[in-house]
Amino acid sequence: MYWVVLVLSGVLEAVWATALAASNGFRRPWPVVVFAVSMTLSVVGLAWAMRGIPVGTAYAVWVGVGAVLTVLVAVARREEELGVPRALLLAALVGCVAGLKVVS
Repeated sequence: MYWVVLVLSGVLEAVWATALAASNGFRRPWPVVVFAVSMTLSVVGLAWAMRGIPVGTAYAVWVGVGAVLTVLVAVARREEELGVPRALLLAALVGCVAGLKVVS
């Protein structure tokens, strides 16, 4: 269960990062609300998951999941481009996150 909560918290990290960008420097109220709620839930989930997963592993997985999903959301919204080098690096990051799960 710790791993499920950790991955969901990583998904929420992508939500808050995307909402933060959409807030236009905290000038748009709804993205600010989404940012605040998703960030709070994300950190609470990370903290809970750390009860059963070592801190270094939990943090690396949380950041990795959030980073990969944030990039993919930006690509889907056509805000960023995904070339071959970036895709390979993201795949390597996913592989590293999966590897951390395997060895913990």
